[in-house]
Amino acid sequence: MGLRGVGFLLQCYLMLAAAMYFELGEQEEKCIIEEIPEDTLVTGYFLLEPWDLKKATRSPHLGVTLTVRDPNHEIQMSKRYGKFSKFTFTAHASGQHYFCFQTNSTKFSVFAGERLKLHLDIQMGEHVIGHDTHKTKDKMETLENNLSHLVDQMKYITMQQEYQREKEDKFRQISEVTNSKVLWWAVVQTTILLSVGFWQMKRLKDFFIAKKLV
Repeated sequence: MGLRGVGFLLQCYLMLAAAMYFELGEQEEKCIIEEIPEDTLVTGYFLLEPWDLKKATRSPHLGVTLTVRDPNHEIQMSKRYGKFSKFTFTAHASGQHYFCFQTNSTKFSVFAGERLKLHLDIQMGEHVIGHDTHKTKDKMETLENNLSHLVDQMKYITMQQEYQREKEDKFRQISEVTNSKVLWWAVVQTTILLSVGFWQMKRLKDFFIAKKLV
């Protein structure tokens, strides 16, 4: 592995050290949900390793299949990776996206029982600023990367706020329509009850008048 590959691995290990992780068995699939605005760049890193690092893995060639589905449950991307990889995509629609990870194993189900740990770091709205020591020597390039990072973060926050406002507007419109329908239904019911009451009073009045005449 070259120096560039070693630098990439070091960078990803540093990020994944503070990332989330969860248990994932052989041939098992688990999904997480992330709220993502439209046109947002999503970058993710994951690392698959034995749950107990003191024990040697029985599946040295184990990998991960990642499937990402959009809010309409349509497949945004689906790809097979190794134990340690990076993925990127751009969201086509706003809403909940489903990240499903499944381990690849050629074993029969009864023998595929190894406990594994999947470290995962998902970042949205930006390219990750690297920890490459060679780039830090150039201060102007570092400043440019920092500014780009801040601009991307501002864009992501703006898109997130607009998305939340759209959700609130839709909810308010639905509430107003529902309240209007309930009000009109109450008016109709009241009108029907009053009409039936007046009709019954008129019938009773005519009945008593007829009794008196008799």
